[in-house]
Amino acid sequence: MNNQILLNITPQETRVAVMEQGVPQEIHVERASARGLVGNIYLGRVARVLPGMQSAFIDIGLERAAFLHVADIFGARDPQDELRPIERLLGEGQAILVQVAKDPIGTKGARLTTHIGIAGRLLVHLPQERHIGVSQRIEDETDRHQLRERLTRILPQHEGGFILRTVAESATDKELLDDSQYLMLLWKNLREASLQVAPPALLYQDLNLALRVMRDFITEETERVVVDSRETLIRLREFCLQYCPTAEPLLEHYSGERPLFDLFGVEAEIQRALSRRVDLKSGGYLVIDQTEALTTVDVNTGGYVGGRNFDDTIYRTNLEAAQAIARQLRLRNLGGIIIADFIDMESADHRDAVLGEFRKALTRDRTRITLNGFSTLGLVEMTRKRTRESLAHVLCESCPTCGGRGELLTAQTVCYDILREIVRTARQFPQSRQIRILASQKVIDLFLDEESHSLAQLCDFIGKEVRLQVQDEYTQENFDVVLS
Repeated sequence: MNNQILLNITPQETRVAVMEQGVPQEIHVERASARGLVGNIYLGRVARVLPGMQSAFIDIGLERAAFLHVADIFGARDPQDELRPIERLLGEGQAILVQVAKDPIGTKGARLTTHIGIAGRLLVHLPQERHIGVSQRIEDETDRHQLRERLTRILPQHEGGFILRTVAESATDKELLDDSQYLMLLWKNLREASLQVAPPALLYQDLNLALRVMRDFITEETERVVVDSRETLIRLREFCLQYCPTAEPLLEHYSGERPLFDLFGVEAEIQRALSRRVDLKSGGYLVIDQTEALTTVDVNTGGYVGGRNFDDTIYRTNLEAAQAIARQLRLRNLGGIIIADFIDMESADHRDAVLGEFRKALTRDRTRITLNGFSTLGLVEMTRKRTRESLAHVLCESCPTCGGRGELLTAQTVCYDILREIVRTARQFPQSRQIRILASQKVIDLFLDEESHSLAQLCDFIGKEVRLQVQDEYTQENFDVVLS
């Protein structure tokens, strides 16, 4: 089986691996205690309007207020296509119907929109619009025109607008009509519920990850969907029979003794996806650094010397790296601004070929991407739409020792910080007779060995005795200077 989807289910967590040619291409994780919010629809309350930022904070019942920009407000443009001031559109305390466009990420609250869109298996319903659209992933203009005309014919009296999803290209007229009626009924019930509750209130929650797999992840190339939970398999079959019967035959139950993700090598791939370094088959490697502002990818030749000459070695490494970077973006779910630093190439033909290979590899991504060419510094700049937390942010947290820096102050640096602190303390409290240093074993050992002379000089300078005490619970950077 070349193209398959694996679902590993536990009561606490659902994990999904999208496999191509036996290699994981995407990994999705959803925990019962922290389900994603994207697609959820709330009746919110305007907590604060910020005219200077043309934005507002909306209380939707989360720990942090969510963010709404004026450009994301339906009907915010006047007849001249100019944005109206947000202070004329919203007032504090006002109830407003909003949908989550981006999950809370880091210290940022959720990003909202009032352009409501409810996704079905084949269509996306836009209840405030009137037009019929076609997914941007269907690029052929002739096909787009024919699909738009077909959907207009099927839905002559439709309420609101619709976007035809990529998976709907081969759907029958009845399937499209059924999906549209389901979505319109869902919107009607949602509107009625919004009139009966007080904000903040959750009105609609998107499907859980297992069901979204059947709705969003199945393609013509998918050969099977393997699930290791019989209970989940039953729910997926019921969902398929009602909404996507063509996907139901793909479902298979896995009952082997060996864990499903172990059997297909997914567990090992998850561990590799949390590492900064990604080794290439040729001997080259990538270094991926994710920060709050952007993600950087550095390409290195490493031990690869397989080309006819140095330029050929660089070219082949960059071609392989283009494929690997595209896969790592999907695998790690990296979003926002991404800078790829390919190895410098003298030949313009080589640069064009690498960029073409990179662009081709990115077409397999289901997330919206904007790719620019090589900059004057030889960097490739791109953006990838960020709607959910990256794999690392879901599975990991900042190191409590280094605070997420990835580095520690050396023991020698800490020693010198302590010496300066002793001088400050001695001057501030001249009446004290003795000073005690509490620090980690490595720092105390340094004071007893290499820095013993420095400590002795300081004792003579301040005229006080300094005692040393190891604190096993202290990290290398922690210390205390205590008077006694």
